[in-house]
Amino acid sequence: MRTNPPHEMAKRDYYEILGVTKSASAEEIKKAYRKLAIQYHPDKNPGDAAAEDKFKEAAEAYEVLSNPEKKQKYDQFGHQAFGPGGGGGFGGGMNMDDIFSHFGDIFGGGGFGGFGGGGGRGGAARGANLRVRVKLTLEDIVGGVEKKIKIRRAVPAEGLTFKTCTVCNGSGQITRVQNTILGQMRTASACHGCNGSGQMIDKRPDGVGADGLERLEEVVSVKIPAGVQDGMQLRVGGKGNHGPVGGPAGDLIVSIEEEAHPELVREGQNLHYDLYLSFPDVALGTTAEIPTVQGKARMKIEAGTQSGKTLRLKGKGLPSVEGYGTGDLLVHVSVWTPKSISGEEKEMLEKLQASAHFQPSPGKTDKGFFDRVKDMFQ
Repeated sequence: MRTNPPHEMAKRDYYEILGVTKSASAEEIKKAYRKLAIQYHPDKNPGDAAAEDKFKEAAEAYEVLSNPEKKQKYDQFGHQAFGPGGGGGFGGGMNMDDIFSHFGDIFGGGGFGGFGGGGGRGGAARGANLRVRVKLTLEDIVGGVEKKIKIRRAVPAEGLTFKTCTVCNGSGQITRVQNTILGQMRTASACHGCNGSGQMIDKRPDGVGADGLERLEEVVSVKIPAGVQDGMQLRVGGKGNHGPVGGPAGDLIVSIEEEAHPELVREGQNLHYDLYLSFPDVALGTTAEIPTVQGKARMKIEAGTQSGKTLRLKGKGLPSVEGYGTGDLLVHVSVWTPKSISGEEKEMLEKLQASAHFQPSPGKTDKGFFDRVKDMFQ
C-alpha cells in the first residue's frame, strides 16, 4: 500500500489527476492526458494561473505514468519514489518547452507552440507551393505518361552566403526566463532576427532582395500514373518556391485536366462509343471497326442486332489509378434511318413492310431502355 510523508499530503495522486484507474492502459492514460493538456493549455488560458498549474500537474503525472519503470516505482512507493518534492521528471525550474518536446507524440508532432508563444518553435519559413495544370489525352491516361513542365520558381540566388544569426546564436529561438510563484518559467518564441532559421544572409549579389531569392525558369519531369482523372492533383515534393533566407522549398502541385476525345466518352474506368449502322448491316450482320485508346478493334455484329443494344469490349477501357483492374469499352448500337430514299428503294421497303419478319416482336432477351441502362453499370 502506498503512503506519502506528511509534507506531501497536498500533492495529488497522479491517477486522480488524470482521472484514470491503476489498471488503465497506456492508450487510456495518453488520451486522458491529451484531454487535460488541451483543456488547460496556456495558449487557451492566457493569464490563468490556475489553468497553468493544472497543465503542469497533468504533464508531471503523465511523465511518470507513461513510463513503465517510473510507473512501477510510483505504484509501489508513491511520490516518495522520486525523492524530496516528489515529481517524476520536472523538478527545479519548470521549462514548458521541455514539456512540449517530451510529449510531441501526444499532439501529433508539435500541434501546440511554446507557452504563450502560439507556435513559437523555431524553423526556417517554408516556401509557397506552385500550381500548374497539365492537359492529358485518353491515350496519355491509359498507359501513364511523363511530362516535361516548365515552371518559374524562387530559388536561393547564386553567390548567396549565410552566417549564424547574431541574435539567437543559431538556435532559431529566443528564450525568456520569468520568475513566478511556481518557480522559473521559460518561454520560447521564433527569433525575430532570422525568423526561426538560425541563420542570416551574409552576402548577397546585386539586385537580389532581402529574402535572398531570385526567380528562375526550370523544366521539371513529372511521371503521371495511368488511370488519373480530371481534377486529380499530383504533388512533386520540393519543387515549389524556396523559403526566404535559406528556408526549404514548397511543393509543385500538378492538376490534371482531361481533354475530350473526338469519339470516346469517359465514365470512370469505362469508355463509351456510339456505333451507327445501316438497317441491312444489323439485319444481315457485319463486322464493325471500333476506335479504342489502344488503336482500332474489330467487332462482329450478329444478324438481328437491335438498335439500342449495348455491346462490351472487355478490358478496352482505362486502368484504375489504384491498380484495381481495367474498365471496358461499351459500344452502343444505333440503326441509322435514311432521311431520303429513291422510288425504287421505296417500293422495296413497302414490300418488306408487309412481311411478318419485319413486324416488331420483342422477346424476353430483347431488353428495354431501362434494362440497357442497368447493364451499362454492371
